[in-house]
Amino acid sequence: MRIGGFQKMTLIDYPGKLATTVFTVGCNFRCSFCHNPELVLPEKFPPLNNLEAEFFQHLSRRKGKLEGVCITGGEPTIQPDLLAFIKKIKQLGFLVKLDSNGSQPEVLEKIIAEKLVDFIAMDIKNSPAGYARTVGTTVELQKIKQSVKLIMEGGIDYEFRTTVVPGIHGEKDFEKIGQWLEGAKAYYLQEYRERHILDASLKAQTSGKTLDLGKIKQLLKVYVKKVGIRENS
Repeated sequence: MRIGGFQKMTLIDYPGKLATTVFTVGCNFRCSFCHNPELVLPEKFPPLNNLEAEFFQHLSRRKGKLEGVCITGGEPTIQPDLLAFIKKIKQLGFLVKLDSNGSQPEVLEKIIAEKLVDFIAMDIKNSPAGYARTVGTTVELQKIKQSVKLIMEGGIDYEFRTTVVPGIHGEKDFEKIGQWLEGAKAYYLQEYRERHILDASLKAQTSGKTLDLGKIKQLLKVYVKKVGIRENS
C-alpha cells in the first residue's frame, strides 16, 4: 500500500468517531483546488520505508482507545491492494471510513458487497456537465453515476460532499447536483480555503468571488434529506 502518512488522532474525519486518518499516494483526478497536491502527484512524494508497518503498529497500540480509521488520499480506490489493506484494519477491530472520488465503481462494488467498510464519503466534484472541467482530466461520467447509485443503494452509511469553489461552481450547478442526488441521505458543502493547492493559478479565478452557502443549502434541501456546511479540513 502506497501510504504518504497518517494522522494519529482526529475528531473530524470520521463523523462521530475518534479515529486515525491514513493518506494514500496518487490520484487519477487533477482538481485545481486540491489541498493535498503532494498526494496527488506521486513523483513529488518520496517513498517512505516501513510506513505501513508503522501505521499498523500504531493501530495495535491504540486498540480500545481509537474507534475507527479513515482512509483518504489521493484516491484510495486506485491502490491495487486496498481491499487487503482494509481487511487487515478490520481484523484489528476498527471501524473503517473510506473517502473516494467515485471513479472506480468496480472497486466500490466489491467493498460494498463484502461490507468491508462502515462509512463511505464520496466527493461530488460538480454538476455532470461541469465534471471534466472541474477534475482537470477526462472522466467517465457514467462510472461516477454508477458509484453514486452503488453508495445510495448499498446499505452502508454514507455522505456526499462538494468543496464549493467560487469561479468553478455556481448556484445553478447545485440545482443540477440536487436533482442528480435526489433522495440521498446526506450531502455536505465544504468551504473552499485559499491555501496550498494543486494549481496556484486558480487564485486569479477565485479572487473577489463568493457564493452564499446558506442559500445553496436551502436550495439543496428540496432534494436531499440532510444538508450541512462544514469547513474543508
